[in-house]
Amino acid sequence: MRRFAATATEALGVPPEDARLLADTLVTAELWGHPSHGMLRLPWYLRRVESGATAPVARPETVVDNGAVLVIDGHHGLGQVLTHRATTLGVERARHHGVSTVAVRNSGHFGTAAYFTRQAAEQGCVALLATNASPAMAPWGGREKRVGTNPWSIAAPGGRYGTVVMDIANTAVARGKIYHAKERGEPIPEGWAADADGVPTTDARRAVEGLILPMAGHKGYAISFMFDVLAGVLTGSASGSAVVGPYSPHGRSGAGHLLICIDIRSMAAPEDFERHIERLVEETKATPTAPGTEEIFVPGEPEARTAERLRTEGITLADDTWQSLVRIAERTGVTPPVPHPRPEELSA
Repeated sequence: MRRFAATATEALGVPPEDARLLADTLVTAELWGHPSHGMLRLPWYLRRVESGATAPVARPETVVDNGAVLVIDGHHGLGQVLTHRATTLGVERARHHGVSTVAVRNSGHFGTAAYFTRQAAEQGCVALLATNASPAMAPWGGREKRVGTNPWSIAAPGGRYGTVVMDIANTAVARGKIYHAKERGEPIPEGWAADADGVPTTDARRAVEGLILPMAGHKGYAISFMFDVLAGVLTGSASGSAVVGPYSPHGRSGAGHLLICIDIRSMAAPEDFERHIERLVEETKATPTAPGTEEIFVPGEPEARTAERLRTEGITLADDTWQSLVRIAERTGVTPPVPHPRPEELSA
């Protein structure tokens, strides 16, 4: 899948290294058990490159450099490429100044935020990454989309436990999970979304055209609004209804991102931090479990476990996702990935 996604992307004029990065973010999301941010998004990104909404060659330009604070104009390049650049610079500047803030304006959707905060954590930083997104939820008490899901991620080194990382949208669910249910022809749980009239629904197709409900009621709305202030207004990018999502093949995205990196060495000895966070993880996992729960997980652990399992078992794609990859192969002339039989087919 990495080979196919990278080669198909490169066929549209994206440089090879950038195409490989985009492909890796998609396959990594699949391995983490988040197909909502995996291969189903490849046709979305490619359609935007084909239409000219996304520039195939990213040319990030540093427009403000105050040492610990940078502002990058992405000039509408691929969000993954621009955010990778921001992460590299964020870690470098944090090592020099102890802390760094990198703002990205005029970018696009970057996939899973944890992909980038994990990179910073693996290099000895605690990182927070926020982005804004196209309207998906109504302001609390409203019935029209005006506020994005505006996801964010925090990651930190976890010592012998790897990386502890949180990556969430401020809605009851990420919008991609509703698209994934739609592709599979499955209903969505109650509490995820409402239809275009504001009536709660479990129909994924109606939910796509309607509203995603905020997490924690009014609190989710407020958090999402404030992250638009940080990622959109503060960075000088688009905000609110001016942001265009990856689902639309046309229109500049205008998404903004804000990355904050803290070099652990500037605040504590790395070995002290490691011992402290390991104790926190151990204490948390030692919590007595409620009925029906076998094990306590810390943030990021379910994804790590899933990736380990799927590297052996393989990744299952929805039929609609597979057909979209076949159409990309036909359009670009790139050989599609070779599917392996499902376990039930092998035993038949």
